[in-house]
Amino acid sequence: MTAGAVTDARARFVRPLLIAFLVASAVDLVGVLADVRLAHLVAKPLLMPLLAGYAAARRGPRLLVAALLLGWGGDTFLLPDADAAFLIGMGCFAAGHVCYLWLFGRARSSLLLGAGYAAVLVGFVALIWGGLPAALRIPMAGYSLLLAAMAYRSSTRGRYAALGGALFLLSDALIATGIADWPQLPAPDFWVMLTYIVAQFLLTVGVLAPAPTGADRRRCRARLGRSPRGWWPRW
Repeated sequence: MTAGAVTDARARFVRPLLIAFLVASAVDLVGVLADVRLAHLVAKPLLMPLLAGYAAARRGPRLLVAALLLGWGGDTFLLPDADAAFLIGMGCFAAGHVCYLWLFGRARSSLLLGAGYAAVLVGFVALIWGGLPAALRIPMAGYSLLLAAMAYRSSTRGRYAALGGALFLLSDALIATGIADWPQLPAPDFWVMLTYIVAQFLLTVGVLAPAPTGADRRRCRARLGRSPRGWWPRW
């Protein structure tokens, strides 16, 4: 089979995999919101494999596929309510963030944005520290540092990836406030899953889109909301 035939075969799966991911996302979110535990148990483990398949069908980088599959590992291990499973799941997500960081490379990003993420990281960890179980404090602090670095570096891949990185940080911050026994929003698991699903999807879209050039970034800043040509993703 030629390389072109393989590419054509992959292309046939792009739309079905994207639709399957969106359907599984809707089932999971409705299940969480309606407190239908079975729907969540069935749909959540399907999310990242479907999104990884979509990325692979779009000929996405292997590091992106690896990050999404590690997210699947994290999703699966976070389903049981057990400290050991939580730590393993957090380790899977941490490995996924390493994949994202490697993928984002060494492109320059805003120092001001980095300072903002650093301030948020230090302030948030300081606020929740006393409410965390002693055994989770150091692991969660280390994970938070890695997550904040990923969110900051995601801006090198354009606005979609940047928003995805920020939402990933928000999603895990919501989990951390629950562990620290802070007051929660109504239906807290719904907001955790919504921000997480959108985060992973936007990171995927951002990586699959043409990488913004320096001229693109300058044009984007000048136009305040208008997309540089060639920066919007191809669905």
